[in-house]
Amino acid sequence: MSTPMAIVVFLTMWWIVLFAILPWGVRSQHESGQWQEGTDPGAPVAPRLLLKALITTAVTGVLFAAFMAYVEYAS
Repeated sequence: MSTPMAIVVFLTMWWIVLFAILPWGVRSQHESGQWQEGTDPGAPVAPRLLLKALITTAVTGVLFAAFMAYVEYAS
């Protein structure tokens, strides 16, 4: 697999994993009882996006390594 193709595959996998990890541990303003005037009650209180981006990168790295091993050694 060429380097540009590997980058594209990694980024695609990263976004898919991000959307799977985003809901983890999210509490809405309604659930926590902390409403801010003018916001939607379903808005998250503390989404912790940096932590989720780091977790996403780690999970994607493991999945990508497994995928590359499959591509290299299965054919």
